[in-house]
Formats: sequence, structure tokens, C-alpha cells
Amino acid sequence: MAGRKQFWFALLISLTFAQVAASLFMPRGTALTIASDVITTALLLGGTAAFLLKTIRARSGPYHTWLFWLLMSMGMGLWLAYQGMWNYFEVIKRQDVPDPFMGDVVLFLHLVPMIAALGVLPHLRAEERDERIRMLDFTLLLTWWVFIYVYVVIPWQTVAIDESRYSTDFNFAYLTEKLALLIGLAALAYTAQGGWRQLYGQLLGAGALYASSSYVANWAIGHKTYYSGSIYDIPLTLSMAWVVAVPALTPHLSLSDSKQSKPLLGLWMTRLSAIALFSLSWMALHAALNAAVPGPVRRFRITASLAAMVVMGAMVFWRQHLLGTELSYFLGESRRSFDELKALQDQLIQSEKLASLGQLVGGAAHEINNPLTAMLGYSDLLNASSLPALEQQQAAKIGEQVRRTRTLVSSLLTFAGQAPVKLSPIDLNSVLQTSVRLLAPQLEAQGIAVRLDLGPSLPQVLADSNQLLHVFLHLGGQVGSQLAAEDHSALFIRTRYEDKTVKVDFLADVPVSQVPPFQSPLSSEGANKPSTLSLNACCRIVQEHGGRLLQPTTSKIPAFRMELPAAAKPTFAQPSRAAARSGF
Repeated sequence: MAGRKQFWFALLISLTFAQVAASLFMPRGTALTIASDVITTALLLGGTAAFLLKTIRARSGPYHTWLFWLLMSMGMGLWLAYQGMWNYFEVIKRQDVPDPFMGDVVLFLHLVPMIAALGVLPHLRAEERDERIRMLDFTLLLTWWVFIYVYVVIPWQTVAIDESRYSTDFNFAYLTEKLALLIGLAALAYTAQGGWRQLYGQLLGAGALYASSSYVANWAIGHKTYYSGSIYDIPLTLSMAWVVAVPALTPHLSLSDSKQSKPLLGLWMTRLSAIALFSLSWMALHAALNAAVPGPVRRFRITASLAAMVVMGAMVFWRQHLLGTELSYFLGESRRSFDELKALQDQLIQSEKLASLGQLVGGAAHEINNPLTAMLGYSDLLNASSLPALEQQQAAKIGEQVRRTRTLVSSLLTFAGQAPVKLSPIDLNSVLQTSVRLLAPQLEAQGIAVRLDLGPSLPQVLADSNQLLHVFLHLGGQVGSQLAAEDHSALFIRTRYEDKTVKVDFLADVPVSQVPPFQSPLSSEGANKPSTLSLNACCRIVQEHGGRLLQPTTSKIPAFRMELPAAAKPTFAQPSRAAARSGF
């Protein structure tokens, strides 16, 4: 690769020195003309090939970069085409190029794709929607440049042929176009960073040299001192060699340090396109009121202005349509962001409330533990005393309820984060039976029976029994309350072991065919959040144990499924059990 670049630069230097030697030492004549045209053609042919190769290599990169090199290649191709038409007259036909020359339009238009390449702004990052509007703005500007040539130059070629006016107006339009290219390059070189700034700087230097040398050459043509291969072609050749060398310089530049688009650049593009559109009416008015030009030229310019108004007006209409779509999109995004912000604010407020509630629960639980300890001690004393058997049974029940209350208080402390979570291998069937015994009075009051189907040989899970008891009580109570409201007769609870996972189902006691599929995992932090705070707390507890809580996707039957990873292989210690509500 390095050897190829060295060969390329050596070739450019050789062609440049060949042009210098020919212009300084060869006499004016056919040989000098042919030598100068061949050197210029070789430079432009190599430049077009280099830009095309850069375009091909940029296909796998960002779209803006690829489009930039493609438009630059088009500009070089038009420049080469113009040189080919020039060679047709001077090299093949051995005659001077006619003046006015119809091929001058190709020379004028070869800068148009290059200006469009600057409009792509490859050094900036922008979304596709911005890109469509930006490219439409520059399509308006390119259409305006074509109109300028048709308005200023074409009439003196076709409507009223005038060689002197043609040369003057063409040079003025071409100089204006080159100045626009240089201003654009200077603005981009000032705003860009890193490798892109150096690239724009190289193009700016080459463009400035070409603009100044071509201006001097046009001056020489006007004074009848220019001829192909003259000393005026030396700076032109240098500028062409500089432009051709730019693609070979880019591998040494870091062109990946693009930055976010600045609104100011897009604003100026919109302003320029608006100025270009409004200038059409002024130019039509100027053509109508300018009595210094022939009537056919005035009518031609008025017609060209009106036609350009129609074309550019249609572009503006389409641009407004895109802007309307863009505005609707951003309004929708703003509304969605506002709703999310409100939801986040409500969530933060609720989190603060829960944090305060957790502190309150923790403090209250500590205070409740003190009288509970005293009550438990007194109940044990009464149970150990010589009271009658009936009173001892009542004291034992009091102690059982006190111990149950202490378990619930311990769960509250754990839930509030004020008691350590103790993970240990536990038997889910045993915890589930305890929860059913605690739920039995509440469900019996609602007329709901409980049917258990405990899986045999259920492996143990690594969990905190108090927290799982809290989850089981809540899930069973929630499903039971919905069953009571919907006149179902029984709550069905089952456990089983599948795919290294212990599954616990809470649902209505219905035929197997009516059991809904559990395909909707709940998440305490995410899109599918539980509908209530208590259920969200249960979901968080299950997730902290490495499991998940599921609900049916679409079902009228209230149901939940809890899945926990097994801690060990089945122990075969738990027999199969199935029981009704009574007996717990």
C-alpha cells in the first residue's frame, strides 16, 4: 500500500514537471497543445479514478461519507468529460475550440456536485429524517445553480449569439460558483475537527489555487494572450495535481471523529434555499425591466425564471410536507417523553413513600416485638402451670398466635431491610402448608375451600422461609378474594419440579383444559410491572431469590405461578400429598 502511494505521488509530480517543462521550453504550436492536453487529461483521469476508488471503499462506512465521495467523483467525472470535449477539437480535429462553446455548460456544472458534496456535511452525525430535509435544501440550491447558468449564459449561446457578452457572463457566473465552493470549504474547515478539518483544508487550498489561476487564464483569454500549454497552464496544472492528491492523503487522516450536527448549519441551509427561491422573482422582474438586452433574451429569461419557480416551488412544497411529518413525530416524542417523565416522577414519589413506610414499619415492628416477647413468656408460664386442661389449651393457642405474630413481624423487618435475609435450603411444600393453615380462617369466612397437590420428591430451594411465606400468603389471599367475587368454590395450589425449576401455582380449581398458559413474567422494574404495590413487593422478593413470578397473558381465571431454581437434586424425602381445606 505504501509503495502504491509513493508511485501515485511520483506520477503526479512527474506530470506536473512535464507541464512546467513543456510550457517553459516548448514553442507554441500543435505539439505543445497536444502535450498540454494529454497531461491535463492524464491528471483528471487519475483523479476521477482515485475518487471512484475512494467511493467504492467508503460503501461499508457511514452513508454521509460514501455520498460525499460519490458526489466528488461525479464532479471530477464532469471535469474529465469537459477536457475530453476540449481534446476533441484541439487534439483530434486540430482546430481551436469554438467560442461560444456549448461544452462550457459541463465545465460550469462540474462544480455543482462538489458543492452538493459539501452539503452532505459528512463530518457531522445526523438522523435519516434530518438527512432528507438537508438533501432537499441542497437540491434547491443545485437547481438554482443550473438556473443561473441558463439565465445568464445560455441566451448568448442560443437566443441572441454574442461572443463578448457570452464570455463576460460565463466568467462572472463561473467565478461566482467557484467563490461559493471556496466559502463552503472555508466554513466547513472552520467548523470541522480532526481529520475532516485537514481534508477540507486541502480541498480549500487546491480550490483557491484553481480559482485564482483560472481567473488569470480567463483574463489572458480576454486579452488574446492565452493558448494551450502557455505559462498560464502551470498553476492550473498544480491545482489539478493538488485535487487529485487529496484521495491519497485521506488514509493518513482520521475521518471517524464526527460530531453531532449543529442547528446553526441546518438553519443557514434553510435560509440559503429560501433566498434562492425568492431570488427567482427578482430575476424575472430584472429581465422584464432591463431594456439593455434584446427582447428575445428578456422573454427567455422570464420564461426560465417562471419554470424554475414551478420546479423549486414543488420542492418547497415537498420540503414542507417532510417538515410537517417531522414536526408530528417530534410532538409525539415530546408527548411520550412528558408522560414518561410524569410516570417517573410519580414512581420517585412512591419510592420515597415506600422508603418512609419501610422505616416506619421497621420501627413499629421493633416496638411490637417487646410486648410480644412478654406475651409469649406469660403464655408459656400459664401453659406450664397447674391450670385446668381447657385453660392450658387456651394458653397454648395464645402462644401459637403470638409466635405467628412474631413470624409476621420478622417478615416485616426483613421486607423493610432492617433484618438480615437468611438464605438456606428449605422445603417449599412445608412452607406452603404453613401458609395454607394461616390462610384457612380467612378463606373459610369467604366460603372458599383449598385443594393442595404437592409434588412428590420436590427438591429444596435456597430461600428465606419468612419471605416466601409472605409471598405465599399474599398470592393465595389475592387469588382467593377474586374467586370469592367470581363465585368460584375452591382455590387450587400445586407444586411440581420441571427443568431444574420448582413451580408453585395458585389458581381456581377448574378442569385441566381450562388452566391458562403462564406466558407473562412480571417484573418489579420494567415494562410488565405488577398492578399493585404489594404484588410488586412479592415480585421483587421472588426475583431476589433468582426466580420469577408469572401471570396468564389473557385469562378470566385469576392465577399466579412462582418459579424458583432448585438448590439440589431431589431428596425423595417428601411423600406425595393431596388434601382438602380441612385438616390443616
